Amino acid sequence: MTLVKEQSAAVIALLSQLPKVDLHVHLDGSVKPDTLVELAREQGNPLQMESNTELLSHMQVEEHCESLKEYLEKFSFVLPYLQTGAAIERVAYELVEQAANENVRYIEVRFAPQLHRIQGLTNNEVIAHVLAGLQRGEQTFGTIARAIIICLRSHSYEINTEVIKEAARFLEKGVVAVDLAGDEASFPAKLFRQLFEEAKQLGLPITIHAGEAAGAASVKVAITELGAVRIGHGVRMLEDSEVVGLVKEQQIPLEMCPLSNIQTKAVSSWANYPIRGYMEQGIVVTVNTDNRTVSHTTIQKEYELLIAHCGLTLDDIGTVIMNGIKAAFLEDNVKQLLIEQFEQELAASGVLV
Repeated sequence: MTLVKEQSAAVIALLSQLPKVDLHVHLDGSVKPDTLVELAREQGNPLQMESNTELLSHMQVEEHCESLKEYLEKFSFVLPYLQTGAAIERVAYELVEQAANENVRYIEVRFAPQLHRIQGLTNNEVIAHVLAGLQRGEQTFGTIARAIIICLRSHSYEINTEVIKEAARFLEKGVVAVDLAGDEASFPAKLFRQLFEEAKQLGLPITIHAGEAAGAASVKVAITELGAVRIGHGVRMLEDSEVVGLVKEQQIPLEMCPLSNIQTKAVSSWANYPIRGYMEQGIVVTVNTDNRTVSHTTIQKEYELLIAHCGLTLDDIGTVIMNGIKAAFLEDNVKQLLIEQFEQELAASGVLV
């Protein structure tokens, strides 16, 4: 038993030293609780919480979350306090800090600007403030940070196309892609063909939330009709071997978020989590946090859970890490430097990729 504990401690220590990537993390799902308390007080609407436990009950899901609906309720509690430029710039900055604290060298932060406009900010202003926070965080902590702009399935074409146009204005200025998120089951991907055709015409790379709350067909449409070059989650594509083959053939990276997928019931249990099977079939898998606060997670924790529950080895984690940096929506010269750095550091740590 002592040897097992020593080995586990050694693995955890080694994981903490490895360079890491987080390609799928939501800004509004990663607000630090203490920061929310301060923002509420500064905005003249202090939180009436009797304890830190009560506060966390509004911001984090329980270990046994009942549904995706319960999971998403945590966002509605936080969003009212993310309606000023100062607030969203601060949480963006602090998200880079959180990532840097666990040796994440590159992070792509996604957010829906249209959700931060209640007090009058424009989409342009929201994006500018988030980018300012990310860039300040990059300068302070050294973690390279970029942004992905989200369109929402429940929003009108008019609202979403405005978001696409604003995202294009910031392309190569910190914005690296656009995304589609929201109620996947009620608003199928095929409804958004025209929207993402416009995104392609504007030169915006595309990633789509798919195969999470809806089945494999959602993944297929995202790739073949919306132009997705990465897929957010993708855990349910196992329902159709043809879709698995498509993802493998085109080498479409999956942005998997293990703990979140378990919490939202996208996958019923760790025993059924498909990451090892995907890797054995040659599918490009990346591992990400999704929502650091809502899921009460870190990228390190995600790796530890996969080792404990899915039998991944340190070499498997090294493969996942390299998949992540290679799949990054990042300018080629910077990406190539990071790839070389990661390969050197992983090799020095004895991790094979």
